Amino acid sequence: MVTWEQFIYFAIAAVLLWVVGAWAAWRKKSAIAYTSTIIGLVVFFSFILMMWISLERPPLRTMGETRLWYSFFLPLAGIIVYSRWRYQWILSFSTVLALVFICINLFKPEIHSKTLMPALQSPWFAPHVIVYMFAYAVLGASTVMALYLLFFKRKNIAVEEFDITDNLVYVGLAFMTIGMLFGALWAKEAWGHYWSWDPKETWAAITWFAYLIYVHYRQIPSHRPKFALWVLLISFVLLQMCWWGINYLPSAQGSSVHVYTS
Repeated sequence: MVTWEQFIYFAIAAVLLWVVGAWAAWRKKSAIAYTSTIIGLVVFFSFILMMWISLERPPLRTMGETRLWYSFFLPLAGIIVYSRWRYQWILSFSTVLALVFICINLFKPEIHSKTLMPALQSPWFAPHVIVYMFAYAVLGASTVMALYLLFFKRKNIAVEEFDITDNLVYVGLAFMTIGMLFGALWAKEAWGHYWSWDPKETWAAITWFAYLIYVHYRQIPSHRPKFALWVLLISFVLLQMCWWGINYLPSAQGSSVHVYTS
């Protein structure tokens, strides 16, 4: 039976494989990049799966557990972007970002108990959180693209580079919308209503509208590209607020059913 203490071994193996994949992408060795990254994903997901079995529930309750999924989905989003657009640096960025969240879990481990409150025993719980984590990872990739275009490329931004950013936002926003719908169905089953303007729900709505503003602003013929990228960066900050920032808001303490606790 796997325990949280064994996470470091899976994490080290996965990160090393992702590093090899990132190196191979820079050296234009696509076969090695695909193989190494995918094996790393399998290794990392095997820990998530074994934790699921050991806990007898989806490992999605605490912030530490959601960081596991985010660390997994970042390289997954990276390899998808790489396979579609052949950006050599995307695997390096996704690996670094995944490593950040892995390190947080290693240096700040949380208590993982088998106990789930009745509301979390809903069949909507796992798909809601998993879909959201994938959306967050894809939107994180779009943020990396925005940072690259704003601070590294700066001038002569190619249309296809903006198209990549837009496509990532479209996919991320689509999955975020599906996650919100799953959450509404879960809320109806657990608490009797689809939406209650809980602090988490409020920030989820704010985040959703922020990305929607970006999508619509990009459709305006006279839009300013750099301003659009700043809107995207602000949207990601709001996303972080929705994900973990609300845990520190006084309004959420003791009143929000969405605040993650150990």
